[in-house]
Amino acid sequence: MAGSAAVLEDSSLLSRLDRALLPLERFFALQSGLAVFSLMFLAAYSVTGRKFFNMPLSGYVDYIEAAMPLIAFMGVSYVQRSGGHIRMDILIAALKGRALWLFELVSVLLILLLIVGLIWGSWAHFDRSFDMSKPLWSRDSSIDIGLPIWPSKLLVPVAFSVLALRLILQAWGYARAFVLGLENPVAVPLILTVAEQARLEADALEGAD
Repeated sequence: MAGSAAVLEDSSLLSRLDRALLPLERFFALQSGLAVFSLMFLAAYSVTGRKFFNMPLSGYVDYIEAAMPLIAFMGVSYVQRSGGHIRMDILIAALKGRALWLFELVSVLLILLLIVGLIWGSWAHFDRSFDMSKPLWSRDSSIDIGLPIWPSKLLVPVAFSVLALRLILQAWGYARAFVLGLENPVAVPLILTVAEQARLEADALEGAD
């Protein structure tokens, strides 16, 4: 499992593109967090209505289903940028230098290949659902209150497209590190040791004081 990671920056084009994509990733991650927060309020409202007024929130399950792509996928690129996804750290920690960057490059390219396939498939699902000639532009809807499903389906290829951009930047970063033999490349997550994590946390606490 991945530990804390640092992403270095400099004045190179790669680093500028990395920083340019980051605000969009943060915005998407924020929307995902707000969706989780909103569902807690919906759950409290529904339980309270059922318990005290015998009137649960109509379409509660439909709202949850509609929000699931927002919760599950919108923050995935931001987590990829920060190196927070599940990783085989025991294996990676044994690699150094070009061997490490080659391993990371191959891994990122394989993920990118998978994501491109998922973008194609998820867009096809959205395309089958969306129809401007239909009511609410939708060929299908939720069972209970008839929410159109195409907005939720559209979120998946959009989120995966942002992730694909992030993976392209990281592949560029790892390939650059492999070719040039860099020790600390920019625009890629560098896994920190326990000592480095402790030092950064201490610096953060000192800055807060």
